[in-house]
Amino acid sequence: QVHLVESGGGLVQAGDSLRLTCVASGGTFASYAIAWFRQAPGKEREIIGAISRRQDSSIYENSVKGRFTISRDNVKNTEGYLQMNSLKPEDTAVYYCAAGRAGPWYIPPAGYEYQLWGQGTQVTVSS
Repeated sequence: QVHLVESGGGLVQAGDSLRLTCVASGGTFASYAIAWFRQAPGKEREIIGAISRRQDSSIYENSVKGRFTISRDNVKNTEGYLQMNSLKPEDTAVYYCAAGRAGPWYIPPAGYEYQLWGQGTQVTVSS
C-alpha cells in the first residue's frame, strides 16, 4: 500500500514562497500522475494542478498559473513538489497531494480519478 505524506506548509506573508513536498512510501509514483488539490474553509476541494507520469505535460487552475509549478522526481519516483511563488491571502487552504494511475501522458482532471491521498498540510498566507 502506497502512502503519501505532504510537508512544507506553514504561515507566510503575501508575496512569499513555499515549496510543498509529497513523499510516497510503500511504493513509488512510477505508475501515477501526481496532482495537488486545496480546500479553503467553507469551500469545496479544487484541483490546482497536476503533472503526467512523464513530466512532459501539466495543467494548472487559472488562479495559480504563472505562480505555482508542479514537478516530480522521475529518478527515484518517490517525491512530488509544488513550488508556490507570489503567494496571496486567497491561497490560504489545506493542500493535498494525490496520485492517480494513468498512462504516460494522461493527466486525470477530476478528484475521483486519484486513488491515493495525503493527509494535507496547512498553508496560511497573511496580508
